[in-house]
Amino acid sequence: MTKTIASEIESTVSNAEIVSEENLAPNWQEGITTNNHPSCLVSPYTPEALSQVMEIAHSHRWRVMPCGSGSKLTWGGLPSDIDLIISTQYLNRIIDHAVGDLTVTLEAGVKLADLQHTLNQAGQFLHSGSWRQRYGGVRDVIIGISFIRADGQIAEAGGRVVKNVAGYDLMKLFTGSYGTLGIISQLTMRVYPLGEAAGTFVLTGDNEVIAQASQTLLASTLTPTAADLLSASVVINQGIGQGMGLMVRFQSIAASVEQQSAHLEAIAQKLGLQASFYHDTEEQNLWQNLRQLVREPTSASAITCKMGLKPNAAVNFLAHLGEITSQDGWGIVHARSGLGQLHLDGEDSLNRVSKLRSRCQENSGFLTVLEAPTTLKQQLDPWGYTGNALDLMRRLKQQFDSENLLSPGSFVGGI
Repeated sequence: MTKTIASEIESTVSNAEIVSEENLAPNWQEGITTNNHPSCLVSPYTPEALSQVMEIAHSHRWRVMPCGSGSKLTWGGLPSDIDLIISTQYLNRIIDHAVGDLTVTLEAGVKLADLQHTLNQAGQFLHSGSWRQRYGGVRDVIIGISFIRADGQIAEAGGRVVKNVAGYDLMKLFTGSYGTLGIISQLTMRVYPLGEAAGTFVLTGDNEVIAQASQTLLASTLTPTAADLLSASVVINQGIGQGMGLMVRFQSIAASVEQQSAHLEAIAQKLGLQASFYHDTEEQNLWQNLRQLVREPTSASAITCKMGLKPNAAVNFLAHLGEITSQDGWGIVHARSGLGQLHLDGEDSLNRVSKLRSRCQENSGFLTVLEAPTTLKQQLDPWGYTGNALDLMRRLKQQFDSENLLSPGSFVGGI
């Protein structure tokens, strides 16, 4: 079967790299957590080649796992009976950067760091992570996509201008769909101008007072670009104080950053919180260290979860996190949205994940296991979805991928 798939694609598609299972690099082999090992990895160099590969897969009913550079292969559910992996890692061109229109069009394999470097040279950036506080989520900045359907045909939605409103909003539908509806080949995204100046305050102290500071901040006229609640374990790990933390970033003209920072410092003093201000290299290092903590698991048994709950319940949740995770757990929650990440390690993981999920659900929230050992994902539902949209999602899956060829079993409800 391995040779059949590889030779079939190689004989038909000239513009793609094909790597057999036994020749995969270690990072790819470690990342594959399917119920069986795919026969090969195919990386097309053009959207047309990607379309050809998917058309062949569709004609043979081969099950496909779409991905980028493979860094998130372990996220979500465990796909079953995968025949091949299709990677967009070589679709890595920035096609158009309309500086005056604040938009950028790029292929799906462009890495975020490379894109940010290009945008920064023009005084712009694409938000992610903690910038959700000011600019919303990723789905809010995608204004156009091109994707390969399950039958190999190329389709488009949206456009290259911010005010384009024609057609269905497939951009939001595809965001976070884990490759179950189609393979995105190209994106057009809204970007934002970089602030002239930046500064970050970290407030630390007792849980109740941090909760009060967070509520005061969100109710004020201040306009931070980031506001994250940090569990006490994160504060200690990063060496930025004691107790729980509230990390607030301002990015604007210098006068605005100075004025808003003074206002926040006054709030901290009134509440009796410890306040530390970071700027220039120190600030960059602070955020880089936090991103590294979130993105890099500490061990092979590490568990990373995405969670969400009512924002006004976030502090209490983080305050009691240690009761369930002991000393190996930490959490970061965006103050305005209530979305965040949790991390834990060690023994009795199944029991602890179940308890954390229950706590989130008690506060009208959710907990999704993104990354975990395969044995744990085989014992529980990584998604833990209890909403009422599962039938709708299944109908959408049937409409976009009636043969169930794309990432089967990786999404909510086994989709």
